[in-house]
Amino acid sequence: MADVSHRPGDITGHPDASEMRDRYARMLQTRGVAAVEELVILAGVWTAISAYTVHFSAAAPTLAISNLVVGIALAVLGLCMSMAPERSQDLNFVVLLMGAWLIVAPWVVTRHPSTGMILSNVITGACVCLFSLTAGGLLMSKRRT
Repeated sequence: MADVSHRPGDITGHPDASEMRDRYARMLQTRGVAAVEELVILAGVWTAISAYTVHFSAAAPTLAISNLVVGIALAVLGLCMSMAPERSQDLNFVVLLMGAWLIVAPWVVTRHPSTGMILSNVITGACVCLFSLTAGGLLMSKRRT
């Protein structure tokens, strides 16, 4: 009968040990970026439902539609970027622009925005911009090392 028991030992003699080590190191480097991009997903979901949660969908239906579209787009972009964070450098700029749009949208889309509209969009837009800049900075620092 064959001996198939596992014995503790050193795998440094394994032919693929260096490749496995490199792949594991690359995965750990982008882990923080993926966590930030998952926050973009949450911000996108909040943006999509904020008009109905803060109750300004009836007062400003155009802003509600704008938030819904931008929120869905942010959630999809965040999902794409969290699945492949090492290739999301260019998409971070798009997320940054969407965050800037969220900040100025209450004044561009509606005539007299209420305090709830302004606070919801400005805080969410600032968070999205911060997440985008953080993920971009993490990616740039990982590329240098």
